[in-house]
Amino acid sequence: MDVVELINKYGFPIVMAVGMGWIIKYVWEWCTKEVKPVIGEANTVLIALIDRIRMLDNDLIRLNQKVNTVLHLRGKMIESERVMEGVKVEREAAVKFQEAVSMGTKKKEKSEDDKAAASGES
Repeated sequence: MDVVELINKYGFPIVMAVGMGWIIKYVWEWCTKEVKPVIGEANTVLIALIDRIRMLDNDLIRLNQKVNTVLHLRGKMIESERVMEGVKVEREAAVKFQEAVSMGTKKKEKSEDDKAAASGES
């Protein structure tokens, strides 16, 4: 039968309703047979990618913690080296100060000896 004959026999709304029903049935079958498996496969891939991203995020967090620990320890080492250098400088300064003090007292004693020798005292 031709579409025009169907419209003449049953009317336009009835023929269009049947046509829409057939289109809906076709789209439903196409979705369930072709699209649904692809969506399921994509869902599986998506879950795997999310798991990988979580693993990478955890790895980045661990790596960041390790770097922070190394930097912190390196900072302590630098600080302890700075303190040790300061102690070394203070020791050298104390030794030089003691040498200067002892040289000053020797000069003072020598000048007193020279004065005493010049005045004729023994």
